Amino acid sequence: MTDILKGMRVVEGSAFVAVPLAGMTLAQMGADVIRFDRIGGGLDAARWPVAPSGQSLFWAGLNKGKRSIAVDMKSPRGKELVTQIITAPGDDAGMFLTNLRVRGWMDHQTLSQHRRDLIMVTLMGDRHGRPAVDYTVNPALGVPDITGPVGHPDPVANALPAWDCIAGNLVVSSLLAAERNRLRTGKGMDVELALKDVAAAMMGHLGMIGDAAINPVQRGKSGNALYGAYGQDFICADGRRVMVIGLTERQWAGLIKATGTADAMAALGRRSGRDLTQEGARWALRDDITAILAPWFAARRVSDFAADFDRAGLTWSQFRTLDQALKEDPDLSEDNPMFRTLNQPGLGQFPVPGSPVSFSGHGRRDPRPAPALGCDTEEILGDVVGLPDTEIAQLFDQGVVQSPAYAASRSAA
Repeated sequence: MTDILKGMRVVEGSAFVAVPLAGMTLAQMGADVIRFDRIGGGLDAARWPVAPSGQSLFWAGLNKGKRSIAVDMKSPRGKELVTQIITAPGDDAGMFLTNLRVRGWMDHQTLSQHRRDLIMVTLMGDRHGRPAVDYTVNPALGVPDITGPVGHPDPVANALPAWDCIAGNLVVSSLLAAERNRLRTGKGMDVELALKDVAAAMMGHLGMIGDAAINPVQRGKSGNALYGAYGQDFICADGRRVMVIGLTERQWAGLIKATGTADAMAALGRRSGRDLTQEGARWALRDDITAILAPWFAARRVSDFAADFDRAGLTWSQFRTLDQALKEDPDLSEDNPMFRTLNQPGLGQFPVPGSPVSFSGHGRRDPRPAPALGCDTEEILGDVVGLPDTEIAQLFDQGVVQSPAYAASRSAA
């Protein structure tokens, strides 16, 4: 947490990864992010992974530091309340993030009638408005066909929702750009982007589209090898697996010096007529290079060379399971100032990350847990919408809004 965006209020109506990630990122920079959900929880309320209690670790992870209001959005009054929250007055308010746009109600044209300078950022699935997630975008764009072991006949999906992660941060960038424009011009803005377009653009930036368009040989699967240069995994004498990288000339020179294979690599270069200081040559001869290096790693335990590799500044790492990483890597502990161990009701105790960004002059704050669904309902209705206590009580009694405290009091009664 930091207070670099202190005073900014952003309203979020979202599901899945990208937009909740955007809201959380803004909250960790100090913005007041208000998330609204339907009573009983939205689409993400029980999403896996879950704790032994059944509560969602996914929800807890992507909603840290936000405020929560639970509303019956099917009722006319509930829709009116959401509109009032989104379009509430204030120079640092009137900003809305969503991937759940509803024409005729929760869209920029309708909402801007209540606040002319409204900034709304909408993430769609594709540019036609159809739904999409990483697991559908990747197959459509050919990524699984180049993922997986060499020679594997089937496409391989990826566990990391990379396009969602990139899209979430583009939502943040778009909001801040639109807010800067509003500060200069006083005008609001309707901002749209699509998950599939984010993926397609990124693939174009990385040269992958151009490669498919102009080169006659189709890129195939390369397993754990680093495409286009040299990087490979090796099994060591203790059964542990490591990844070593020789992408740059410095990385390559350090690797062959540390492994004492300079003479063998020079001989390979002479036999092949290729200059191994060139990335492309290392890629073309990757199998021969791996054959030279594999016996070196097979004869040694990781502990035999880890300190030497680190002192030499090599680019390498061990393969770990998630459980091993949590136990062994200090970057996932409070040794890393980004993390704090929190005891979260219903979930348990584990390391929770704050913002990975540090700003000079703004101290790093501890991460705040995600709110219980609707726990800030009364406060938001009073402070943001400006309703009196009697009307707030009526809304609770009518079932238009909900909070854990109100539900508990009704159960006790």
